Amino acid sequence: MFGTARLGVSPDPRRLPRGVRLYRLRPEGSVVLADRDGARELGPERDLLRFIDDGQFAHYLVGDAATSPERPSNATVKLGIVGPRSAFTPHAHGGEHFVLSMGYASCGLYDGERGGVVDVPLVPGELIRIPKMMPHSFANRDTAPLTILAANTGYGIDHEDYAITAPEADRRAAAEVSDGLAAPTGTLARTDYLALAAALRDIERVQRTRGPGLTTARERLAARLRRLAHRWEGHR
Repeated sequence: MFGTARLGVSPDPRRLPRGVRLYRLRPEGSVVLADRDGARELGPERDLLRFIDDGQFAHYLVGDAATSPERPSNATVKLGIVGPRSAFTPHAHGGEHFVLSMGYASCGLYDGERGGVVDVPLVPGELIRIPKMMPHSFANRDTAPLTILAANTGYGIDHEDYAITAPEADRRAAAEVSDGLAAPTGTLARTDYLALAAALRDIERVQRTRGPGLTTARERLAARLRRLAHRWEGHR
């Protein structure tokens, strides 16, 4: 996943002004960072943080893991690398969420109005907006790592409201019952956590049945053509 293949960054990074960074999102899922000092592939040892689950990674572009309403940067923007044929644990975010897919992804969303799970397949270049507190899970349908660009309003990974999973929703619901008060979650104090936990488990059941999804024959052909185009463009 994190190899030392030829970097193929254009233009020559030595020509970049000091402080400018160039990111090349390669079709096989890796990311190369270039600046005045040279080019290197982002790796987990120095560049990437754990992204909700083991085996998933994030690299912040705006804000950081500690961003919160109390320590705001207005939004966080980060690169994510999603493992082959894997999906995040279903969760909901305390703020709205935008994800740009650079590969073949899918997003399982719980539609509260219809009372069911909707699966939205994504292809390279499609961006999806997910409203605040909508249960969802992002998946990689391909056999190669998937690069995404994710923007969240107001929250970094370390904040308690960044990604609320079913067990955490259960815990908050129990706290409301035992204390007779709304769980201490700031702007999310009115959330029905029992309903949230149930919706998240609906997504989990769909994931277990369907898996992360598959790429089609046309998508696999398009991916091969995209890799070929990348090799032509990256070494001009």
